[in-house]
Amino acid sequence: MTFSLLFSMFLFALAASLSPGPVNLVCIGSGARYGSLVGLKFVLGATVGFIALFVLIGLGVHYVIEYLPMITQVLQWAGVIFLLHLSYQLFKDNGDIAVNDTTNAPSFMTGAYMQWLNPKVWLASLAGIASYIPEPNINELVVFAALYFVICGLSLSVWVAAGVMLGQFIQNAKAMRVLNKTLALLLAGSCVALIL
Repeated sequence: MTFSLLFSMFLFALAASLSPGPVNLVCIGSGARYGSLVGLKFVLGATVGFIALFVLIGLGVHYVIEYLPMITQVLQWAGVIFLLHLSYQLFKDNGDIAVNDTTNAPSFMTGAYMQWLNPKVWLASLAGIASYIPEPNINELVVFAALYFVICGLSLSVWVAAGVMLGQFIQNAKAMRVLNKTLALLLAGSCVALIL
């Protein structure tokens, strides 16, 4: 594998991971509301979930999707329904700031599920595999997945850190409700963008 291919993979993974999307919005909200530890659990789940999906697509699922394009529509709608559910939960949150109460906090499993139901993730995985590993090659897939794992985890952690910094300025339930409602509307808006 050449350095130029590795660098291209790096740039692709960085752009896909850092660009705003539903998972990034949950990272900000989680960091602001629950702090870095809870936010990083969500990040770990999202990263592991993404890499599992990426590897599965790299092992041949993209060929199945090519022959059954309806699968992408089903996944897209399932993802939109899940994301709208998360938006609703965030929107109706009362904003009480209790960092120690993590009963409603996004968990490791929420992060993993969210990636599997996120149409952006499917598109990024399909595009990355098709562009950089058009012919089945397990070694290149392992290298790309390892590179993506590090970049995805670090990129999502940056969003959590931004949320933690934002959370330092939010000292009351009313301000937290405003943040939650704003993030919920942005999350719902990202669903509309995915549908159109």
